Amino acid sequence: MVNEVKTLHIANALLLPEVIKLLNEGHTVTLPLRGYSMRPFLENGRDKALLRKAEEVKVGDPVLAEIHPGHYVLHRIVDITGDQVTLRGDGNLGTEQCQLSDVKAIAIGFYRKGREKLDSIKDCKWRIYSWWWVRLLPLRRYLLFAFHPHIPRRWRKQS
Repeated sequence: MVNEVKTLHIANALLLPEVIKLLNEGHTVTLPLRGYSMRPFLENGRDKALLRKAEEVKVGDPVLAEIHPGHYVLHRIVDITGDQVTLRGDGNLGTEQCQLSDVKAIAIGFYRKGREKLDSIKDCKWRIYSWWWVRLLPLRRYLLFAFHPHIPRRWRKQS
């Protein structure tokens, strides 16, 4: 008999407070990614983030933050001024703000493209990618166009 794998989707507003409880107890949590805000390098439904409790964060860190009650994002920190944190998803042009106390977790790495090996945010590959992508902000509008999920395939370069 073949075991059947079932997927259960739980709203972030219900799931993430439980994830945060686990993080606060000292556990790490692997969380499947949903949404397109971290495109083109992290994909909805394909990739996973390995999270730990955020103790010290700095500009450039990918973090899980509660930007409104019950509304969480996994975005990169682009500025910290006092207790005010500015976040931007790699696939976004705009920013969000929250307080430092609203940053609940830091992503210490990502499982990408179905791989079992963690791409750590401390690895050279992640740091180079991050350095370049942050500096390409003025060009992102054009670069992201090619990766937008609603662009017809005929407009994308075929391989």
